[in-house]
Amino acid sequence: MTEQMAARVENFTAFAQGRAPFRGLSTAHFDLLCEKIETRTIAAGTLLLELGDQVEGLYVLTSGRVHLLSAEDELVSDLFAGDVFGQRSLAADGKAKLKVLVVEDTDLTIIDPGAFKTVLAQDQSFAQFFQRRSTMAAAKPAAETEASRSSLLTGTVGDIMSKPPRLLPETASLQEAGQMMHAQQISCILTTDADGMLAGIVTTGDLVSNVVAQGVDAQTPLTQVATRDPLSVRPGTMLIDAVSLMTERRIGHLPVIDEERRPVGIVTRTDLIRRNTSTIFQIISQVSRAADAQQLSQVTAQKPKLLAELVGAGIEGHMIGRIMTRVTDAVTKRLIELAMQEIGPAPAEWLWLACGSQGRREQTGVSDQDNCLFLQNGYVDAEHDNYFERFAKFVCDGLDVAGYFYCPGDMMAMNPRWRVPVDVWQSYFDGWIKKPDPMAQMLASVMFDLRPIAGEESLFEGLQETVLEKASRDSIFRAHMTTNSLKHQPPLGLFGGLSYVRDAEHKNAIDLKHSGVVPITDLGRLYALHGQIPAANTRDRIIASRDMDGVLSKSGGDDLVDAYDLICDLRLKHQANQIKLGEKPDNFMIPDTLSALERNH
Repeated sequence: MTEQMAARVENFTAFAQGRAPFRGLSTAHFDLLCEKIETRTIAAGTLLLELGDQVEGLYVLTSGRVHLLSAEDELVSDLFAGDVFGQRSLAADGKAKLKVLVVEDTDLTIIDPGAFKTVLAQDQSFAQFFQRRSTMAAAKPAAETEASRSSLLTGTVGDIMSKPPRLLPETASLQEAGQMMHAQQISCILTTDADGMLAGIVTTGDLVSNVVAQGVDAQTPLTQVATRDPLSVRPGTMLIDAVSLMTERRIGHLPVIDEERRPVGIVTRTDLIRRNTSTIFQIISQVSRAADAQQLSQVTAQKPKLLAELVGAGIEGHMIGRIMTRVTDAVTKRLIELAMQEIGPAPAEWLWLACGSQGRREQTGVSDQDNCLFLQNGYVDAEHDNYFERFAKFVCDGLDVAGYFYCPGDMMAMNPRWRVPVDVWQSYFDGWIKKPDPMAQMLASVMFDLRPIAGEESLFEGLQETVLEKASRDSIFRAHMTTNSLKHQPPLGLFGGLSYVRDAEHKNAIDLKHSGVVPITDLGRLYALHGQIPAANTRDRIIASRDMDGVLSKSGGDDLVDAYDLICDLRLKHQANQIKLGEKPDNFMIPDTLSALERNH
């Protein structure tokens, strides 16, 4: 055996020990698998296998990540270090049944097909491992049911998390962690401090890359290898938000903690894939890898299909709004990353915020962009503005290319008026509250829906509390905001019948945006100001107002929520029908398409 082959075998042996399906093999069978192994490093973005390509052997991922894709480029499986693929093809005609796309720089070990088949025939436990996988794949229904799709996207992390999580004190040794992970067949362990609060996380990938590969002593404490203060979520976090976080941050494990930061569960990418998050997972994953605005536009071209699928699955309209907004958030964050790569790090602290429908998490199939930049106090135009002008233009131009067209009212960070230090923003809000003329009312309505997207969030926190407190105390300002909101009326005529849009283009239609959701959005904003409620989402505002003494009655709140849900559902069904007919979605619905019951509601 050559030195090169001996090194391959030694490295693969260190990797495979304790991992299924290799851990139970006899020495003879394991040596047989290693006789003709190959190793290969594949760059991210490489299409390793196309449908019908000859499979070289059993592929074992020793590092990196690959996607198995259907003929329609839909995500079938998301694979990481320790996963294997190619067995189904080897058991048949040796031709690839799925596409294999390398999405991160990946190291593969390829086991000779003859050796694989020999051990498969002679070792029962080895064969059972692959039989179980085949059975699971065959048992999966060809099409998702509406109930499973709905529970997936409206469910919470607490619904699917593995509990209790496997814990070790951060002073425990690497050997203890390895023994626990091997014995319980798990891919990560959470570490805790002396008070039982989450301190860190150790994964099998950490053990391979930071321990085995570096020759670290097995008695080393976990504190020296664990990822400290990992990203974590609460059990009530929506699954769609977990999908987005894990994809954007490129992490495979998400600890779940309670209010005291004590670990109560763990969610992995495998958990999410099993829940059929493939469509939204695939879109956000593609966004996170896009190299420029043109590639982002190719990804966002899938949004109409996604919206139609979500409506068809029976998911509630307000949840669809959150999901569609998650895509916009991911696109915005990726453009910000690309801007930093293009023009370098920022010379001062900044915060990118969304307003309008993105700020409220209420986007549909028709979306423009509304955004702004908060800059740190002490910002100097002469020194810093050239950078932030280029930065804002890069992101806003990219959003336009990606299908989020420029705001008709120029409410964008590329407008220097909406790219200023925090103290200037404070003066803006103070001025609007003190002198609520029509323009001030309009601007305040947009800017009260602000939500941070990326950057230093502390730039917004103190301002939001101060503005809400001032606005809630100023009865004149709230009266003017009420008057402004009444400009948007429900589409009802003098005698209670439906009132149609008058322009020729949308004759005999009703505007489900300006005459439907906007009046309720305005009311939700007013109640939020009155109750100093920081939420930006309309439905959240109404519910919080209903549950707060002296802000909104229970019956009034329930009625508004019901009305909002009904109009959102009708609006999205209308847009989904347009998409299915190959039309561009809009907000103008012909009432004749509704049932009598829906028209009366």
